[in-house]
Amino acid sequence: MEVLSLEGGKSDHEQKQNEYTFAATAHVVDNDSWQQVGLLLVTSFNCAYVLSFSSLMLAPLGWYWGLTCLVIIAAFAAYANWLLAGFHVINDHRFIRYRDLMGYVFGNRMYYVTWYLQFTTLILGSMGFILLGGRALKEINSEFSDSPMRLQVYIVATGVVYFVFAYFVPTISSMRNWLFSSAILTVIYDAAILVILIKDGNRNKVKDYNIVGNKTEKALNAFGAIAAILVCNTSGILPEIQSTVRKPVITNMRKALPTQYTIGLAIYYGISIAGYWAYGATVSAYLPEELSGPTWAKVLINGTAFLQSIMSQHLFVAPIHEALDTRFQRLNEGMFSKYNLICRFFVRSLFFGFNILVAALFPFMGDFVNLIGSFALFPLTFVFPSMIFLKIKGKDARKEQQLWHMAIVIFFSLMSIITTAAAVRLIIHNTKIYHFFANI
Repeated sequence: MEVLSLEGGKSDHEQKQNEYTFAATAHVVDNDSWQQVGLLLVTSFNCAYVLSFSSLMLAPLGWYWGLTCLVIIAAFAAYANWLLAGFHVINDHRFIRYRDLMGYVFGNRMYYVTWYLQFTTLILGSMGFILLGGRALKEINSEFSDSPMRLQVYIVATGVVYFVFAYFVPTISSMRNWLFSSAILTVIYDAAILVILIKDGNRNKVKDYNIVGNKTEKALNAFGAIAAILVCNTSGILPEIQSTVRKPVITNMRKALPTQYTIGLAIYYGISIAGYWAYGATVSAYLPEELSGPTWAKVLINGTAFLQSIMSQHLFVAPIHEALDTRFQRLNEGMFSKYNLICRFFVRSLFFGFNILVAALFPFMGDFVNLIGSFALFPLTFVFPSMIFLKIKGKDARKEQQLWHMAIVIFFSLMSIITTAAAVRLIIHNTKIYHFFANI
């Protein structure tokens, strides 16, 4: 249980006379430039998983409320992450894990609450990525076969590929050599899908943007859409990403964040809006399956979606890998020592094996997105940073600052409760429609 403790043995980094102290970890800390981290954020969020959110974000809200919520949630998420980045160092102690920060400020109970929310988010996100990869592979096969294999076969294949990448590229910093490939795949995917969306949108003269359902269904679906928008904008693992940044860590992280909320936001919001414009309220939860031909373009789009997702998903499960590696590997040996290679093989196998099984059992992509955003990301993104501000700086802050952060805590706590109820309702609804191991 040492990995769950605020204490722990001293790492090699800590034994040096560094500016800050931080907990022991098996992964690399204080290694990457802010430009590298900025590119990592842009390419990781610009994946086919996020770019398929048209049906989740806009269809339940319509044009006016959809676009309004896109702007508001993005602005609040950017501000909240900027605020959280400023608490990466407190009293010369560098918090390389979100749960360590919350435990330091609020005590052991909040440490475990944060740990639970983060890991629930990351595990569900991993399952969502596995479903995405499976859908992409199935779409490729359907272009060449009238009776493609069941979705579960592609889910297993995707999980195996993700495992291999996570095994040989074990940390966030080690993704450095793959960022250029990820960027190229992102550009190809975005350009190809945008061209076809414009073509399909111009050809489709009759588009239905009406929001379906009674008043209660519309309201709950709208809250679910807000949760999905939040998933597009944040990850809930900012301190873990920031741990890789070189000093000065706060300044450099705040330099990296704007790339996500300018270049990155323009791309994945733009694709989502184009998808809703092209197909209306009936747009699919996996956008590439809506696209018209030619065959080579659909294969290219789904192929790049699959390949790019290998790198994107790795960022969002890296904190779990870090926790497990720190707990089970030998910290005095390198990541590729014989013992650590064997240990990592079994630990990664169990992790991906479980996620593959659950993803194959419940292949409902939208449910994962809504539940992630509602249950965990509202507290991690909005509530906790303002709580930290009130605890650390509240006494010295101006009255209006105190009221502002108290309002954020109350409002987004209520939003978390409401959107979680909407997500649970959607899951219950879909369990009545789909059977276990559904081939959708």
